[in-house]
Amino acid sequence: VLITGAGTGIGRSLAVEADRHGYRVILVGRRHEPLARVAETLRDALVVTADVTTQEGRAAIVDAARDTGLDILIHNAGTVPAGALEGLRDADIAALLALNVAAPLALTRDLLAPLTSSKGQVVMVGSVFGEIAFPYFVAYSASKFALRGMADALRRELAPRGIAVTHLAPRGTRTDAAQGFQSLVGPMAMALDSPDAVAARAWRAIAARRPRQLPATRERLFIALQRLRPTLIDRALIRMARDPAVVTAAQPEISQR
Repeated sequence: VLITGAGTGIGRSLAVEADRHGYRVILVGRRHEPLARVAETLRDALVVTADVTTQEGRAAIVDAARDTGLDILIHNAGTVPAGALEGLRDADIAALLALNVAAPLALTRDLLAPLTSSKGQVVMVGSVFGEIAFPYFVAYSASKFALRGMADALRRELAPRGIAVTHLAPRGTRTDAAQGFQSLVGPMAMALDSPDAVAARAWRAIAARRPRQLPATRERLFIALQRLRPTLIDRALIRMARDPAVVTAAQPEISQR
């Protein structure tokens, strides 16, 4: 199992679950120290310090997978911009698209050979915000909607090769990335799950090679309403966007998962 963004948060918890299920784990991230700490807790892990947004970083990842083989590729690395749109710089938007959208697309392409050999699986760690577009998370929602579309298209294209594609849509999670939108958690009444809980539930969908997994919480109802009665969600979120407490808290910040 190869996991990007494996040094902290959901990625770290997914690595623990993969280890528990008997997989060798390839831990990928930009910072070596967090990856090494995770590796120390696992039975069989390989650390690859690499930036998935660069050709050189992806080449290092491909080399590692070529040596070990690959059954499951989990795209977890991501950035979470929050705040009013006018606070986003061009560089922020470019970095978001490079990490959240372009990197999973390019890395999947680069790892098609070992995934085809194993009739493996691609897993996209999306978000509820890729099912329901939230104010003050415009760029993040856009990237997660793109990831969901990518998962659907890849599922249809790769099925003839025997490769499964699973899209996960957890709700907010208590990770380092959550610090970037902490000021919005209270005013927007956001519920946050632990990374361990998200990973344990995610692994049930991964192990069953399910096409998608939605939250088992009230957000599932909101997603259904978004599809069936979108005007109801519009009204609720526009009302939230006008809330003075939310407006005050909506200061743009960038953090890494």
